[in-house]
Amino acid sequence: MPMGHTATAQAGSGGLTATEHRLANGLRVVLSEDHLTPVAAVCLWYDVGSRHEVKGRTGLAHLFEHLMFQGSGQVKGNGHFELVQGAGGSLNGTTSFERTNYFETMPTHQLELALWLEADRMGSLLAALDEESMENQRDVVKNERRQRYDNVPYGTAFEKLTALAYPEGHPYHHTPIGSMADLDAATLEDAQAFFRTYYAPNNAVLSVVGDIDPEQTLAWIEKYFGSIPSHDGKQPPRDGSLPGIIGEQLREVVREEVPARALMAAYRLPQDGTRECDAADLALTVLGGGESSRLHNRLVRRDRTAVAAGFGLLRLAGAPSLGWLDVKTSGGVEVPQIESAVDEELARFAEEGPTPEEMERAQAQLEREWLDRLGTVAGRADELCRYAVLFGDPQLALTAVGRVLDVTADEVKAAARAHLRPDNRAVLVYEPVEAAEETDGADGTDAHEGADK
Repeated sequence: MPMGHTATAQAGSGGLTATEHRLANGLRVVLSEDHLTPVAAVCLWYDVGSRHEVKGRTGLAHLFEHLMFQGSGQVKGNGHFELVQGAGGSLNGTTSFERTNYFETMPTHQLELALWLEADRMGSLLAALDEESMENQRDVVKNERRQRYDNVPYGTAFEKLTALAYPEGHPYHHTPIGSMADLDAATLEDAQAFFRTYYAPNNAVLSVVGDIDPEQTLAWIEKYFGSIPSHDGKQPPRDGSLPGIIGEQLREVVREEVPARALMAAYRLPQDGTRECDAADLALTVLGGGESSRLHNRLVRRDRTAVAAGFGLLRLAGAPSLGWLDVKTSGGVEVPQIESAVDEELARFAEEGPTPEEMERAQAQLEREWLDRLGTVAGRADELCRYAVLFGDPQLALTAVGRVLDVTADEVKAAARAHLRPDNRAVLVYEPVEAAEETDGADGTDAHEGADK
């Protein structure tokens, strides 16, 4: 039987609890009871994302996420979707820089089905993986790239900014979507080797949250996952550490057929899991988190030079996080006017810090977002997995709200002063052109090309 321990409710956890267990094959299991509604969420995180990929094979983690829905040893074709949805559940999977996850929310009496399905994929996917499913999902991913990146206004901004913020050769230099050339180059043998390396129980965390009987749930997990062998061939991801400050302003002008001029920027910020990252999150919330923020009030309401202005945080555990600025201009307003106003507001904030009212509002906003996540069985299951995979301790998910509320105004000001500087950002300036004017290349950029995707 699995080894494990029971955690009591910690201070600041809102009464939420979780128990942790580990199977003999290395699979980590986190259970959290919640009998408010008769549903249960199953979430499985594999410790593999685009940061684990090598040059020439980018996009493989995302491609494999799609392959996981193409059948397994005892489930043919689209059967995973059909069985879960037929049982009244919902499901999906996603890929990021740092992980790949799969999740189902089921009526309580169908929990065993979801666990069996995930175990069948983990234990026997290679029995169903063939050239036909490989080609099918390769085309699906390429079409997803066209629809979400290549053929929408500002669609490649994320790729371009990450390529600027993280230098060539850095594991976060390319985004999870991958490039068309690398997707074409991926072979069935590549996919098989990827599965054997990363889709092993000792490289995964399974959380089950909701209206569950923990003893019965653990028995099912042992029954279906316990016999899957572990694998020791995984190499750790390349070092993602970088200086906290870029040291110069990196800049690219993009001339494309877009609705309006835009200023986008990525600032290097402290890594996720640190108090400094929470302070930076609060700073960005005051500056650009919604219609009460400083940048919205200045650019949209007062100056009327922009139609939208936002500032958000991309939290990353294995590399510096990114503060994400996005401003769409109004009418014929030029970007330098917008940029000057942004820098003025950031400099003022770094000097003065947040007012007590702004601090209270920002903490309340982040607290609500956290409680919204932890208040659903699916959101809590995901956060328990996240903290287990990235930080080694799922219990940290239950006390995250308290850590945000513990940050002081002086810490928020210090984070802004240290990081929200012109010499610590990568900048994209979008200049609209008519379709016929795009003569500089397929992507409409100037001399600097985007990510080595």
